[in-house]
Amino acid sequence: MEEPLLGRDRQQPELEFPDCPGCQIWRLREKGSPPPLKQLVSLGFVVLCNALPISVLYPFLYFMVRDFHVAKTESDIGFYAGWIGSSFMAGRFFTAVFWGYLADRIGRRPVMVLGIVSVLVFNTLFGVSTSFTMALVTRFCLGSFNGMLGPVKAYASEICSDEHQALGVSVVGTTWGLGLIVGPALGGFLSQPAVKYPNVFHHGSLFARFPYLLQALVVSAIALLGLCMCFTLPETLHKHPKRNISAAEDKQPARKQSILKNWPFLASTTVYCLWSLHDIAYTEIFSLWAVSPRLQGGLSFTSSDVGEVLAISGESLCFAMLVFQLTIFPAVANMLGPIFMTRISAILAIPILCIYPLMSKLENVWLWVVLLTASVLKFVLTTATMTGSFLLINNSVTQEQRGAANGLSLSVVSLFKALGPAGGGSVFAWAQKRQHAAFLPGEKQVCKFVRRA
Repeated sequence: MEEPLLGRDRQQPELEFPDCPGCQIWRLREKGSPPPLKQLVSLGFVVLCNALPISVLYPFLYFMVRDFHVAKTESDIGFYAGWIGSSFMAGRFFTAVFWGYLADRIGRRPVMVLGIVSVLVFNTLFGVSTSFTMALVTRFCLGSFNGMLGPVKAYASEICSDEHQALGVSVVGTTWGLGLIVGPALGGFLSQPAVKYPNVFHHGSLFARFPYLLQALVVSAIALLGLCMCFTLPETLHKHPKRNISAAEDKQPARKQSILKNWPFLASTTVYCLWSLHDIAYTEIFSLWAVSPRLQGGLSFTSSDVGEVLAISGESLCFAMLVFQLTIFPAVANMLGPIFMTRISAILAIPILCIYPLMSKLENVWLWVVLLTASVLKFVLTTATMTGSFLLINNSVTQEQRGAANGLSLSVVSLFKALGPAGGGSVFAWAQKRQHAAFLPGEKQVCKFVRRA
């Protein structure tokens, strides 16, 4: 447990080239060197730019689909919302391997830059969608051109020395979790501004015509800042002159094992996929469940109410989690190991999720106390599990394979995340129609069973 799955990076090139960016970073990774805090801050902001457009749509997706008038009944809205939510991950599934391969060839930073540019373009187009088809296509294109998460995870391990690797990966996990909290909060507060803030956004204005444009512009503004910070990051990929390749190869170790035959990598990717399937389905269903009527087992929340829940739970935990991840977490991860940490987080999530159907019976203060407590605990467990998964994947391959490995894991996990919203939304819509059924029942039958017990 104390040793990494591969034995750390032992492929340090014996021939160092002064002009090689990878060699320059390698010399800074010597044991005892301080953590690269400046680069980690910039990298965390890049991760935030990736996470925000993924989760920003969930609080208003129910109302957006309703405005498209494609659902025949109100209970069918979850079905169409699930397809829009899945389209991003479907696009990333087809292209993530390519972006990971490209990151191993041209470098990590160029792929990050292209990913942020895709956010600027396609997320803005999604904000002006006027039909279900346009929303579906723009989200698919956003996922197809946004392949920076794999290179980001590889980059986090490559800029840190062995003793700070847990810190680097935890920064990625923390900012990713923060983006999944801040994104829905922005979507909840900034969608339909002409309805929520009529004194500021008047009827007939641009934001009244496109009620979901404001949130897209705010996310794009954050992405523009992230693009500027991305250019300050040094490249970590080794780039040696071609004339020296034969000499370097003579001193290289034996031929690398294929990642498709690397059992630690495959097992780590499986854990990552299963948890991501669960987490993305939870993110989608939570918002759909909260805004659905109480007669159908929901909470009758507005999109602002959902944004408020996510904002309060995120803000109350954001600072504490950031301090924990930067100080205590690396020591805990090194002591317990990522495998044990991931197991505990997954087990503790089960009883927390089981109490959600019962919340529709609560009112006023008690509802908010229980809901916020469950949301905070879920966020903590998600952050710990994702960070553990990142460590397991990065430690199971060499640097030369890290971009491709993270790209492959990202591609596979995108398929699971694509199935999550579509499957979760369909099951949610089906369950709402089966309030009194004995199999896969709705909230009424669940509460009846609990009272009998």
